[in-house]
Amino acid sequence: MNIQLIRNATIVVEYAGKKFLIDPMLAEKRTLPAFGPAVGLPEAPRQEQNNPLVSLPTSIDNIIQDIDAVIVTHLHPDHWDKEAIEALPKDMKLFSQNEEDATDIRNAGFQNVEVLQENTVFEDIQLTKTKGEHGRGEILKAAGLVCGVVFKHASEKTLYVAGDTVWYDAVQEVINAHKPEIIVVNAGDNQFNIGGSLVMGKDDVYEVNKAAPNAKIIAVHMEAVNHWTLSREELKSFANEKGISSNILVPDDGEAYRF
Repeated sequence: MNIQLIRNATIVVEYAGKKFLIDPMLAEKRTLPAFGPAVGLPEAPRQEQNNPLVSLPTSIDNIIQDIDAVIVTHLHPDHWDKEAIEALPKDMKLFSQNEEDATDIRNAGFQNVEVLQENTVFEDIQLTKTKGEHGRGEILKAAGLVCGVVFKHASEKTLYVAGDTVWYDAVQEVINAHKPEIIVVNAGDNQFNIGGSLVMGKDDVYEVNKAAPNAKIIAVHMEAVNHWTLSREELKSFANEKGISSNILVPDDGEAYRF
């Protein structure tokens, strides 16, 4: 498999001969409002800076070239934006987390939308929808439903893309059940000024490593939207301090890994 970070949570996964685009946020730099009061949300870090904070590392045409399927873990605009809706072919195979999201995506003109299940199969690749919690406590109600996905195929290592979730018991259960060898975590510790972490921070990443000490963990969703609080350098330093830096991969935008 080959996993390339595009930007934020947007990754391209080449797996068992198929190419997946996950959580496409394709907007140009500074063209979307910040997460914060401007869009009816609480005060947040860098709320005076429009999103995304950084440019795409390559053109949209390059990103969507030869894609076989798109997976949208949820419909927040840093995972599924107007530019992605406009750029992607409307007959593209697209997977969503539930029927509600599927309806919204179909209403945007997409004709080949399927809801992920625990036993979805696409071109001999097993796709298993996994649970996630987009925060803890009260903020969780506002954040809404999310999912992750496990990829399995006889010719590949097992891949777990956790999505917008914090560490909690269901993530542990996925690791116990599927024993993924590669795990992608959204690890920018994004937060508003109230309510705590919305995705994994460094301690969550450490818990993932403890649960899967032999797995390679790829940390994405970093430094790309205004409410991030954990930098790449801080996570790398933390991994060094804990002696787990060989297992924690922190890619730059555009960087890819082959397994």
